[in-house]
Amino acid sequence: MSKTTQITELNSNPNVVLFLCRWCSGKGADLAGTSRLHYPTNVLPIMVNCSSRIDPQHVVEAFLEGADGVLITGCHFGDCHYKTGNYKTFRRMALLSRLLKQVGVNPKRFRITWISATEGAKFAKITTEMVEDLKKLPPYGKNGKGGDS
Repeated sequence: MSKTTQITELNSNPNVVLFLCRWCSGKGADLAGTSRLHYPTNVLPIMVNCSSRIDPQHVVEAFLEGADGVLITGCHFGDCHYKTGNYKTFRRMALLSRLLKQVGVNPKRFRITWISATEGAKFAKITTEMVEDLKKLPPYGKNGKGGDS
């Protein structure tokens, strides 16, 4: 494959589905906006009461519906509004991450991170980094298989 072909196959505007918990990372996103921090606009935010409410099927559906990447954000450990929700999220999504890798999804396409209400700058940084990493990959499913392998 020539360099020109490789460059044209890069994903110039990846679609990212972003799941945010209402109590911490959602407030961090609000802070990033009210602080006028710059972050990508091609991120679709979906607010949930707790990151533990995100079913692995939601992530799979996002990829099946055309997302190039999925980012899950929640409260830091020990700060969950619902006490242990983020621990449940961590365990569940660690398993999903391994499964996605086994079926050929590039690990750069799925991330989970913890953002507090006071971390607007971290929110902007994480979303920007994810979009920049996805730009280096071809659009998801470009190879006709629906995966990266």
